[in-house]
This record gives sequence, structure tokens and C-alpha cells, in this order.
Amino acid sequence: MTRFVPGPVRVTVPATSANLGPGFDTLGLALDLRDELEAEICGDSLQVSVSGAGAGEVPLDESHLVVRSMRAAFAAMHVDPQGLRLHCHNRVPHARGLGSSSAAIVGGICLARALVAGGTLLLDDEGALQLAGEMEGHPDNVAPALLGGFVISGSDGDRYWATRASVDPRISAVVFIPPTPVATDVARGLLPEAVPHRDAAANAGRAALLVASLASAPERLLLATEDRLHQDYREPAMPESLALVRDLRADGHAAVISGAGPTVLVFGDGPALLGRCPEGWVAHHLAIDTAGVRVIG
Repeated sequence: MTRFVPGPVRVTVPATSANLGPGFDTLGLALDLRDELEAEICGDSLQVSVSGAGAGEVPLDESHLVVRSMRAAFAAMHVDPQGLRLHCHNRVPHARGLGSSSAAIVGGICLARALVAGGTLLLDDEGALQLAGEMEGHPDNVAPALLGGFVISGSDGDRYWATRASVDPRISAVVFIPPTPVATDVARGLLPEAVPHRDAAANAGRAALLVASLASAPERLLLATEDRLHQDYREPAMPESLALVRDLRADGHAAVISGAGPTVLVFGDGPALLGRCPEGWVAHHLAIDTAGVRVIG
């Protein structure tokens, strides 16, 4: 008979940045900006509270993304707790291209797993990746949120795969977060059905160079982060972000749109770059997170 773990369990899960320029829907990086989730099995009703990003905006019922992810994980482990108390303290901004939905999905799955005795045997990391990928629709954000670090991911038929790659310890990132969100479906809707072969070939080369540059050649990051597949097409939804990317790149900084935007991510010297933050935006100098999702109690 399956037992639930008594008392509250806490999980932290990192922000993530996907695409990283040429790595559209394939490359993802975990960043040291973390949401904190706490839950326990209790009573026979659902209680949800949220502080930080999304407070007062996200639903507090069964439609909450963390709750849906927990329910999916419980179902995968063949358990069905009735009463659940959940509190989310969110630091990852919503609809800004920093993986807030992936943090919620991975955090919810791993929180549910931690609440079940022997949960990691009933739902291992491979199972968690498949479940998270199915819920998100692609693995490029959920994989680094789960595994930490720099992750190359994709799908083979109906199965998702993910492989960690090394990151030079000299590398960190600065993110510039604008005040106005952009929905992922809006950003994706601006992409063309087809691109020129030369652009696809150029991106393939840059993506391969980016893997090598993050591992051991940060001096090549400016060239390695060139993109021809998605960023320019999305400019109508985030003109200020694309303008900032071009200004930074013109000055030799490896700047890209983070995920579907509108956040701008730059690899480079944090203290020097922070002064480039536009008025009204928020900037963070972030280390690369190497741990991924963590159970902390």
C-alpha cells in the first residue's frame, strides 16, 4: 500500500532560457533564479496560495499549473490523494521567456513525487522528463529545469530525450526583463512555415559552435549565438527587445532573445552589462544553475 510522506515537503526549481540564439526548440540552460513550492497531503480539499510572480493573477484551484502537474504525477504513480495544501513563492517572472511554465510543471511533478514514499522508484527522472515534456509540448525548458545546467533535448517519435553538456565555469548570464509580457503562442504564431535552406544550414553550424563555446570557448559566443530562424520574425511582438539585442551585439556582446521572449539574455561580464538595462526593465546577473530541481525538505 502506497504511503504519503507526513508533513510539508519543499521543492525549488530554476528558471530556464531556451533557444539561446540558434538552438531553436533544442538548447536550454538553467539559471540560478528559483521558484519555491511547498505542499502537504492533508484533509479532503485543495488549498492553494501564491506569492511573488503571478500572485493575484493565476488561478487558485485545480486549474493551477502546479496542481495539474502534481495530479498528473500522482496518476502516473497510481495514487490519488484527496486533500492537498500548496504554496508557491514565485521568483521566475511569467510570460517573459524564462521558463515559468516549465518551472511549474517540473516543480509540481517532483513535489508530488517527493510526497509519495518511494516516489523516485515509481516515477524516475526519465519518467518525469516524459511527463513534463508531454505537458509542456516540448522539452527544451523542462529538461534543464529537471536536470540543471546546459541541456540538449528533442523528441524521437513520441519519446523525449535530453543530454547534459558541460559549461565553462567562467560563463554567467545577465537577463534584461521588460515590464510587458509576450505570450508564447503569440510569439510562435509569428514564425514562418518554412525558411531558406541557407538559413537552416547557418543555424545548424552556429548551434554546434554554441555547444563547443559554452563548454570551453566563451570567446566564440558572439558568433555562436547568431540566429536566422526565429528572433527577427518575432520582432513585431517585441521590438524593444530586438533593438536591445542588436545594440548589445553591435558592441560585441553575445545577446539573444530568451526563449519566446521578450527577455534578453547576454553571456558576459555581469557588472559591466547591468548598466545597459533600459529604464523600466529589471536586470539580474545570474549564475548557471547546475542542480536542477531540488527537494529541500
